[in-house]
Amino acid sequence: MENPHSDRVLALAGLAQSLQQVRRIAETGHSDTGAAQPVLDSVFRIDAPSAAAVYGGVPALAPGLRLLDAYLANRADDPLLPRLALATVQLERRFSGEPATMQAVGNGIAGLAARAEELGSTHPEVLSALGALYADTISHLRPRIMVQGNPHYLGQPGVVSEIRALLLAAVRSARLWRQLGGSQWHFLFARKAMAEAVRMHRN
Repeated sequence: MENPHSDRVLALAGLAQSLQQVRRIAETGHSDTGAAQPVLDSVFRIDAPSAAAVYGGVPALAPGLRLLDAYLANRADDPLLPRLALATVQLERRFSGEPATMQAVGNGIAGLAARAEELGSTHPEVLSALGALYADTISHLRPRIMVQGNPHYLGQPGVVSEIRALLLAAVRSARLWRQLGGSQWHFLFARKAMAEAVRMHRN
């Protein structure tokens, strides 16, 4: 029997991977392109045939699956990451209740899709446009996601744009998780099944 959390943990891995890159760039000024690209690509894969396809395959989520595995085993290294994830899940719920904002984000992504296809989702021009879209729409909702980091980098427009683009990717993953039946109750009552699903994908 297939684990019902198999697809859900991929969405959670996408969420964790997005937010880990937010934390990394806020502290160092640089993201890991190999980890950032799959989650940024996911923003444009609206009609993907499966959860894995949203990110370009399970191997692309290896960093996020590793983070999720550690969290479910109470071995998380970064105490701020779960808090960011919870804030993102709460923000996505608010976003889902704002049809006008959802429409604006959808239109913005559709308008950027061809450019992202041409240049790649990690190109500075695409990151700037995604960051502006987030700033003009989702960032006005509550709770606002507060990113801590090195003030030197957080004052740089390019860093801010990439952080916002990755936050948009994080909201995309949170939305996918909820669309797949994800619930915060699962962290209390289905932790073992979730951990088994993560290990299955990592093997």
